[in-house]
Amino acid sequence: MRPIRNLLLGTAALLGLWIGWGAYVGRTTERVPSETLGRFDGVEIRRYPRTVLAETTAPDARTAFRRLFRYISGANARREDVAMTVPVAIRGASIPMTAPVRTASGDGDVTMAFYLPSTYTPESAPTPTDSSVRLVVEPPRTVAVRRFSWYATDERVGREREQLLERLSRREIETRSESTLLQYNDPWTPPFMRTNEIEVILEDVPKHLRSDRGQTAARE
Repeated sequence: MRPIRNLLLGTAALLGLWIGWGAYVGRTTERVPSETLGRFDGVEIRRYPRTVLAETTAPDARTAFRRLFRYISGANARREDVAMTVPVAIRGASIPMTAPVRTASGDGDVTMAFYLPSTYTPESAPTPTDSSVRLVVEPPRTVAVRRFSWYATDERVGREREQLLERLSRREIETRSESTLLQYNDPWTPPFMRTNEIEVILEDVPKHLRSDRGQTAARE
């Protein structure tokens, strides 16, 4: 009986450490700032400010990730360590992600980007020493997102994407981008604690939300 009890206690301790790690990383990792404009039918309309990214294009995701990880680890003009932020953004490709990045595919290559902390501007962000890494400014944008948990498998991502687009279509809200998978956790976070979102950029703020914002501003 004692070996079984010790095994159960050890398993419980490891599970506790696993959950604790996931909670710690979730609380301490900086998120890209955003403003929630409204919610309906499991969809959130969100506004992002201008953001700065370090981006590279490579033959595969592993090569792209290594380049960007070297950049935030000091491969820049100031030899400065740069904190990573969430969410991870994956666009146009089904690629297992291990860090806060944006990824897209095209012509057989992979384009990957790390969002930089909000304290950086295009002028203050450290210049990459690797010529294949570039700094990119993403303009302000209004998006719609649908949140889901567990692992972001191709089947689950496809299902959530369809539901998001169907709910937007039902309200005649137009989009102007392909969908993006956003992931907020590192690979060691327990699956039941993971946060994922499907995102699409909108043509404009929906009319009913523009009206709500105007009324709120008037009251203030």
